[in-house]
Amino acid sequence: MKKILIAIVVVAFSGISELNAQINLGEKALGALQKGVTGFMFSDEDAANLSKEAVAKMDKENPVAGPKDAYTVRLNKLFGKHKNEGGLNLNYKVYKVKDVNAFATADGSVRVFSGLMDIMDDNELLAVIGHEVGHVVNHDSRDAIKAAYKKEALLDAVGSQSGKIAAITEGQIGNIGKALLNNSHSRQQESEADLYSYEFMKRNKYNVNAVESAFSILAKQSEGTQSNFITKMMSSHPEPKERAQLAKERAVADGLYKPYVKAVKKTTVKKKK
Repeated sequence: MKKILIAIVVVAFSGISELNAQINLGEKALGALQKGVTGFMFSDEDAANLSKEAVAKMDKENPVAGPKDAYTVRLNKLFGKHKNEGGLNLNYKVYKVKDVNAFATADGSVRVFSGLMDIMDDNELLAVIGHEVGHVVNHDSRDAIKAAYKKEALLDAVGSQSGKIAAITEGQIGNIGKALLNNSHSRQQESEADLYSYEFMKRNKYNVNAVESAFSILAKQSEGTQSNFITKMMSSHPEPKERAQLAKERAVADGLYKPYVKAVKKTTVKKKK
């Protein structure tokens, strides 16, 4: 059967390049028909289960950094203490992909791309991850996958008249991924996730000015980008420069602002000679 490769973004941060992360879709997934779906129940558990399956598929199809990899060690040192942030049970991995991105899903999966880790210091990286976790805590992740499920209207999956979420095939999970690729968070959702990131940094006594710095980096990365992905993201999301300014204003209001000095050294693991 002919396979079609598409990039998948699951509740992703405002990334800077078109994702190389791939998910395989069969013809059946692409051929799913649309129909109206009303009144069916979609619980947090449904969203988590569906997200877990989608992420498991992505983990199989992308280079995941091993437990002793420097990227994994760095992420563990930085974020391990926050795996229960917001009352969640987070699991996190690094995709060794050059793209500048990160995403989080309704089941608590957090995936960080090595390309993002390469250009950000520890505080900036924590600010980005805090933003992603904010989407999960605020139920944006659940709402996004629910919208994708309804939009795709999988005839084999939507449980006719039972009002419950039916089992779906691996191909249909891919189809939901395609729908999520075309889905954007609202400006309000993005702004609320930005605020969550700032409060996360402040609550844990990290340098809150790293939030502004992280968005400034993204703004520079996006300059001159011709990617359809970037065009779509920037058309519906607050611009990185605007978001950086808002982060600065929050820090000023809290009496915490000072020009951010990027850390020279990142948290790394020493290589054995």
